[in-house]
Amino acid sequence: MPPILDAAVLTGWAKAAIGSLERHRAEIDRINVFPVPDGDTGTNLLLTMRAALDAVGRGDGQVAAALARGALIGARGNSGVILSQVLRGVADAVAAKAGPSAGGKVLADGLGRAHRLATAAVTRPREGTVLSVLSAAAVASVAVGSDRLDAVAVAAADAARDALCETTGQLPELARAGVVDAGGLGLYLVLDALAALVSGRAGSAFPEPSPGRGPARGRNALVAARESGSPVFDYEVMYLLEASDEAVAVLRAELDELGDSVAVVGDGSGTWNIHVHCTDVGAAVEAGVVAGRPHRITVVRFADQIAAAPDRFDRARAVLLVAAGAELGELARSAGADVLPREEAVDHRAVHEALVATGARHVVLLPADNDLLPAAERAASAARLDGQEVLVLPTASVLQGLSALAVHDPERRPADDVVAMAEAAALTRTAALVVAETEAMTWVGRCEPGEVLGLSDGEVVLIAPDLAVGALWLAHRMLTAGGEIVTALLGEGADDALGEGLAADLRRTHPEVDVVVHRGGQTDYPIVLGVE
Repeated sequence: MPPILDAAVLTGWAKAAIGSLERHRAEIDRINVFPVPDGDTGTNLLLTMRAALDAVGRGDGQVAAALARGALIGARGNSGVILSQVLRGVADAVAAKAGPSAGGKVLADGLGRAHRLATAAVTRPREGTVLSVLSAAAVASVAVGSDRLDAVAVAAADAARDALCETTGQLPELARAGVVDAGGLGLYLVLDALAALVSGRAGSAFPEPSPGRGPARGRNALVAARESGSPVFDYEVMYLLEASDEAVAVLRAELDELGDSVAVVGDGSGTWNIHVHCTDVGAAVEAGVVAGRPHRITVVRFADQIAAAPDRFDRARAVLLVAAGAELGELARSAGADVLPREEAVDHRAVHEALVATGARHVVLLPADNDLLPAAERAASAARLDGQEVLVLPTASVLQGLSALAVHDPERRPADDVVAMAEAAALTRTAALVVAETEAMTWVGRCEPGEVLGLSDGEVVLIAPDLAVGALWLAHRMLTAGGEIVTALLGEGADDALGEGLAADLRRTHPEVDVVVHRGGQTDYPIVLGVE
C-alpha cells in the first residue's frame, strides 16, 4: 500500500531530517561565508527541527500541527524561521485535505502553501536563497501529476537539489565563493529525508560539480551562511510575540526601518516569531512591546560568532568507527566511539561527512574493513585540507576496530594512544562463518548448499555441518596459535544459544582463555570471532 502523510510517516520524517541535519551540521556551520561567517545555519536548522519533534513527544495535538507549532516556537535564526513555515504549510494542507488519506497531492499542496508563507514572511526575498529552492520543490511536486506520496516526495527533493546547484549563479556573493546557499542546503536535506523514507532510496545524494554551474565544488563546499541581510548590522534579535495581525503589520514596517533580514511568521492563533538583524537592540524589542507581549527574547552579537569561527572544532579528539549493524554501533558508542553506520555501501563522501560531524580536531578513523581503506584515505585527505587532523588506522575487521577502541585513552598523548590502538588491532586475529548458498569447490574441499564455511583472511579454512559446530571448530583452530581473549559477535538473526554453546565449550577446553560474547547485529556473517 502506498505510503501516506500519517502520524507515523510525519514522525519518521522529522526523525530522519534530524539525523541528516546532525550529520551535516558541522559541515554547514564550518563553511558559512556569506555575508558574515557566523557559523550557525546548520545548528539553527537542527535545533528548530528538534523543537518540532519535541512538540510531538509532548502530545501537542495532531502530529502535523504539533511539528509546525513546535518549529514556530523553537525556531532559531532566519533559516529556522523559514523551516517552520515549510512544516506549517504541510500541516495546513493535511488539515485541509478533502479525501480520507494524505497522499502526494497533499504534499504538493503543502509545499505550495509553504512557499507562499515563507515568501510572505521575508521582507526582501532574494533569488538564490532557500526560497528559490523551496519554489522549485513546490513546482516540481505539482508537475509530477501523481497522488503517490513517494513519487511527489522524490520529485520535490530532486528539484530542490537541482535548484540548490543553481543558487551559486544567482547571487554574486555565492558565485565569488563558489558555494551554494546554506538554507537551501538545509531544506534539501529535509526534503531528501522524506523522499528516502517513503521511497526507500538512499538519502542525502548530494549533487556533484557540473559544467556550466559556476565554480566547480565538491559536497564539502555546498553552503553559504545567512540567507539574507547585510554585514553592517551587529545583532540578530529574535522573540516570540502575542499580538494581533494589525499590530504585527505595523511592527514589520518598523523593523524594516531598523535593520534587515526581517522575518515575521505566525501560526494563525496570535503567536508570532519575530526575527531581525539590527544594531539598536532596544528599539527592536521596544517595537515588540508596543505591538503586543514579547517573550523568549534572544540576542546574538555577530562579532562574537565571527571571533569564534576560526576554531570550529567542538572537542579535541575522537575515534570514528565504521560499523555494520545497529547493535554493533551501540557497542562502539558505549566504548566512547563516534559511529558511521554501514547499512549499505559506504563511499568517501559518507566517510568525510562523518569525520566532519565528529566536530573533533584530531580523529582516529577505524574503517574496520580492508575494502573501505581507499575510501577512508580519500575522505581523510579531504578532511586534512580543511584543517582536521585525521589518521586512518588500518583495521581489517570490526573486531580489530573494537580491540583498538578498547585501549583508547583520551587522556594519553595522541601519538602514544595511536600506537597503543595500532598494536591492539594488530594482535587481534579474526575469522567468520558464512552459510554456503550454492555448491562450490573450496581450498578444503567441495561444499554443499546449507553447509557452513569458516573464513580467515578471505579464504575458506573449514567446512562444518552447522553453525554451532563451525563456531567450535573455528575457535579451536584460531587458538592453536595461542590467545588470551576470544570475542564472538553474533550477527542479525543468530540465536543466543550459538554464543552460549561456544562460550561453554571454550571454558571447558581452554580454561586459560577469557570468552566474551556480544550481539553485533551484522548482516553479512552469522558469527565473527576474534582472538587476541
